[in-house]
Amino acid sequence: MSRRAVRVLRLGAVPYAEALRVQERCVAAARAALVAARRGGHITFHGPGQLLAFPVLDLRRRRLPLRAYVAGLEALVLRLCRRLGLRSARALPPPCTGVWMGDSKLCAIGVHCGNHITSHGLALNCCTDLSWFEHIVPCGLEGKGVTSLSRELGHHVAVSHVLEPFLDSFQEVFECTLVSSEEPGD
Repeated sequence: MSRRAVRVLRLGAVPYAEALRVQERCVAAARAALVAARRGGHITFHGPGQLLAFPVLDLRRRRLPLRAYVAGLEALVLRLCRRLGLRSARALPPPCTGVWMGDSKLCAIGVHCGNHITSHGLALNCCTDLSWFEHIVPCGLEGKGVTSLSRELGHHVAVSHVLEPFLDSFQEVFECTLVSSEEPGD
């Protein structure tokens, strides 16, 4: 099977509003409407120390059902965790979407899909200040905790440290070749 190319925009550390604007431009470039969607919980935290990935993919072109896509996102984070030595990371059945270490969420997944075009995606806690989560009910799941790669591995794990293995895992799970791009419309 031939591998399709998927463009990667490396934004670096930018405010969430800017990342959202870029994502909206990508969705518009894909000729899809971006619709406000509630995707778990009343509040979502995105901040420094998280690897945020918001793939904008046409699931119809990839012949991929939405649930299989979400399972693919979980699989790629699990593959990354194995590479880093976290063998006990696991995915749980819905509504506990994401990647977990025991009863603590390591990676949140929240996907929106309109006209078969995905937006939003995942937030992997690398070296996130976890005290932010004390002020919310993460993903609307009462009684669950939040963790990070740094906490689980016992040393500082920067986003830059996991970016390349994350992208490698993405290519492997979604059987594609990632191509860097500077602009959403390229």
